[in-house]
Amino acid sequence: MPALQDAQEGDLLAAWIDGKKPRTRHRGCAVLGGLRFAFYGRVSTRDHQDPVSSQRWQLDVATDLIAGRGRIVVEFFDVGCTRELSWIRRPQAAALLAALADPDRGFDAVVVGEYARAFSGSQLAHLADTLRRHGVELWIPETDGPLDFDDVTHQALVMMLGAQARREVQRARFRTTMAMQAQAREQGRYLGGRPPYGYRLVDAGPHPNRVHAQWGRRLHRLEPNPDTAPHVAWIFAQRLAGRSIAGIGRALNEMGVPCPSAADPARNPHRRGDGWRLRTVAAILANPRYTGRQVWNRQRSDRQSAQDELPGLLQVRRLAARAQWTLSVKPAHPALVSEQDFIAAQAVSALPQAADGTKRTYLLAGLLRCALCGRSLESQWSHGNPCHRCRHGHTTADEPTARQAANLHLRQDVIIARVQAQLPQISSDDPQARLRLAHVQATSEPGELARFLNAYAITVICDQRSVALETDSTQIMIRRDIRRTIPAPKIPRQRSHAAAKQGNRLS
Repeated sequence: MPALQDAQEGDLLAAWIDGKKPRTRHRGCAVLGGLRFAFYGRVSTRDHQDPVSSQRWQLDVATDLIAGRGRIVVEFFDVGCTRELSWIRRPQAAALLAALADPDRGFDAVVVGEYARAFSGSQLAHLADTLRRHGVELWIPETDGPLDFDDVTHQALVMMLGAQARREVQRARFRTTMAMQAQAREQGRYLGGRPPYGYRLVDAGPHPNRVHAQWGRRLHRLEPNPDTAPHVAWIFAQRLAGRSIAGIGRALNEMGVPCPSAADPARNPHRRGDGWRLRTVAAILANPRYTGRQVWNRQRSDRQSAQDELPGLLQVRRLAARAQWTLSVKPAHPALVSEQDFIAAQAVSALPQAADGTKRTYLLAGLLRCALCGRSLESQWSHGNPCHRCRHGHTTADEPTARQAANLHLRQDVIIARVQAQLPQISSDDPQARLRLAHVQATSEPGELARFLNAYAITVICDQRSVALETDSTQIMIRRDIRRTIPAPKIPRQRSHAAAKQGNRLS
């Protein structure tokens, strides 16, 4: 038995079994000279699934599908990618797409072990043109061979399989979120994630599911961290005393208190840990978990379709509306602040209020950009006048030495006068725009000027001495005066939704 003689000592049994394999008759043509296939497979998670076994069974199904008609010469397998992610956002799938354009790619067709492991929704419909353009067939088990994109039966099958794949994800997501909502509300269970600053995780006993408990899974709960919990209580006390968020952050930096990412770098590897910021303090003050109640679904993930050749899903994290939060019916961990003090802290404002109680309005809010750094100018009331300023990213929570450029500070009436002087540079082929521009020039009313700038998406680029106008509107043209043109911002402009906010500012 030559096979046994050549095998190593540890492979004797495997070599014996291979030698005793019964011969099977494959359908179709012989493998020799058949098609060369690229295999693609996917597994969603690395922690809750076994990538090795998942890849093995998908590869076995694909191998059985093409048996006698070709062989797999290259494999592409994505680990930790949801099926809702487009192919260009999956590493291995993107590599497969890149290989299609290579005339020497080494394969003639693509085979998958299961449709839902490769595609979801309308993803395959977007891939069809790419496969056709490069002359590459797609083999799936559901058609028992190559997919014909021109066959109406295959088209209907693809639509059905895509809908089923999406429905499976949606059903699993709904069941999971409803279960997590009930666990947070009724049991106050800690459902994962980084513990809030001021807390640490401690053991809370075995998992309530007996099978999970036998596997060694245990629950966790939050407990005050003796090193950081006093700082959280101090932050709330300072806020209730009327101190500004920037002042609290500056005081923490002056006292040398480590910021959250510096206090727990292992859980915050994506943070620099170089000091307290306004948003860090604001996030602590706005977190109701410091009252001892468990809160779930404060931060949601919105999935948005990507605008590219192969639409996928992008996760955009943002805070959910307060009415969508899930609050535990009873305290789940020790509180660092009372519920009364937490609610009172939300109403504290360090912004100066008008003595007569009137509402201060800023006509040009959202329309101004700094010529030095490209940021939007902030609105500020100074000495009884509406003003606008840019600190180039500097905040009062930073050390004064961190400032790199002098602040830009301009009164609103000064900016309006400079903009009105630039109006002769504006022209338009639209009769309505020309009529409105003539009205603004004739009235010299600041409110009319602000409404005109909003209506035609005109941005005012400011420096200390002059202004320049830019627009995205196709109805407006701005003639450049070389002698008065100021440098373009270094940071690309990102226009605020000024038109949507106009009613609030001018009301």
